[in-house]
Amino acid sequence: MPDMVQVGNEINHGIIWPEGNINNLDSLAQLLNAGIEGVRQVNPATTIMLHVALGGQSDETVWFFNNMLARGLSFDVIGLSYYPKWHGTIDDLRDNMNDLAKRYGKDIIVVEYTQLKREVNELAFNVANDRGKGSCIWEPLNTWEQFFEKDGTSNQLINVYNEISKKYLNRQ
Repeated sequence: MPDMVQVGNEINHGIIWPEGNINNLDSLAQLLNAGIEGVRQVNPATTIMLHVALGGQSDETVWFFNNMLARGLSFDVIGLSYYPKWHGTIDDLRDNMNDLAKRYGKDIIVVEYTQLKREVNELAFNVANDRGKGSCIWEPLNTWEQFFEKDGTSNQLINVYNEISKKYLNRQ
């Protein structure tokens, strides 16, 4: 059994349109709740994550989670994507994660990112109230700051993960 299941991916615009479009909040919540309940029926101990693509966009993130919580969604972890091109500055990401951790009392994971590897992980492992649980790299082959070359060999950016592992994962 998996330890964690993410119900949907970057769901801040909804899922299964048009029924689950963000403009149909009740229907979206019903669909997400069905996914959550399905996971819990298989294994009640599985951690549930909701993932939005709003890393540094506090107003939109709070609006989304307030609306989902108001509609009865029960989840454990907030997942965020962070791409500076779309989601604000690194300071915006920090402020949003800290606010979400304090506001909702849930763990936070940056579940999609590729740029600013050291900076993102510094934030992702140091969220307020010890709620930061790390990160997941996305598209290591063909987006910004890729750490594999076209021939499959790694470049110097792969070493960042050795640093991150030593600094954050071996500290328990």
